[in-house]
Amino acid sequence: MSSYATEQPSRAEVDAMPGLTVVEFGANWCGICKAAQPAINEALRDAQHLRHLKVEDASGRPLGRSFGIKLWPTLVFMRDGLEVGRVVRPGSAADIRRELEQAAAAKH
Repeated sequence: MSSYATEQPSRAEVDAMPGLTVVEFGANWCGICKAAQPAINEALRDAQHLRHLKVEDASGRPLGRSFGIKLWPTLVFMRDGLEVGRVVRPGSAADIRRELEQAAAAKH
């Protein structure tokens, strides 16, 4: 499992990212986050042209607050800087894949 990055982009930087992006919020010490990694990795493994940011979240972290993150892990799916879906505490790779497919097809 790759770690959640303590250094994080600003909301403006995330909003400016072209294409399909998933921002995964969690914490390295979070047991639920660790347990969700196999499903997340399986769902995103073959996703071509997908930017995957793993961002450490905590009280007072501005990026997580800007997205209204309350539970970990939360995956926010974005297309060309707009949120087009999210999965909170994913139960399976299928849950994530379904949201990813919808995000990939999203028009704005």
